[in-house]
Amino acid sequence: MLRSFADGSLKGSSTGAGVPAVLALHGWARSHRDFDRVLTGVAPAAGASADPGAPAAPGLPADPQADPELDAIALDLPGFGAAPEPPGPWGSADYAAAIAPVLDEMTDQVVVLGHSFGGRVAVQLAARRPERVRALVLTGVPLARPPGAPRRPPAAFRLVRALHRAGLVGDRRIEAARQRHGSEDYRNARGVMRQVLVASLAERYEELLAAVSCPLWLVWGEDDPVTPLSVAEAVVGLVPGARLDVWPGAGHLTPLTIPAELHRAARRALA
Repeated sequence: MLRSFADGSLKGSSTGAGVPAVLALHGWARSHRDFDRVLTGVAPAAGASADPGAPAAPGLPADPQADPELDAIALDLPGFGAAPEPPGPWGSADYAAAIAPVLDEMTDQVVVLGHSFGGRVAVQLAARRPERVRALVLTGVPLARPPGAPRRPPAAFRLVRALHRAGLVGDRRIEAARQRHGSEDYRNARGVMRQVLVASLAERYEELLAAVSCPLWLVWGEDDPVTPLSVAEAVVGLVPGARLDVWPGAGHLTPLTIPAELHRAARRALA
């Protein structure tokens, strides 16, 4: 059931009967519903996906005994789910500032569980409110550049972009180039959300990770095509004491395909 938090400024859902101790933040173009099974401790059947649009995870066993649900809040980040778009091209720090008021409705120290884009916001929150974040549990979060990833857009796109900035080609031509050369997320985003995506992709997290003082748990799909395992391994190299758990057969949408493992990681972080 959709609920309001922070005097109505935030939307999402809650689980458990106690004071919430886990804050769940979803990935790009997703919603709080991704964490339904994670927070309740219910696992899908073996080899099945919790979402018809998500890839199956062959060989992943079902949890024979579901764990009790977590006392938790899962939010819709601005621009996704039931949340209105931000007023401008926010970066992850702006998102962290926007959701920080929900901490006043939670325990003194919380575990922040972040998937993909939500994990970037989680790191920002932990760096800026260290007294309120007990631990981070991150999965599929692009916090480092994969080895061999291109650092600049293709030359053909850079040329069209330069011509557009000079007024030599029109908006339709630059949009066609964006559709041809951009990622799926970029092609699907519109207006301010495309600006948000561009801003977030330009961010670097090395110094921010060094400022995070709480325990860091990484739960990764071995076959993640969006944020490959090499990213998690790079983060482990940057953060002393970080723990990495790798799940064979799991891809990028881990809240849907390995919810029981994320549930247990959050519970361990609370212990």
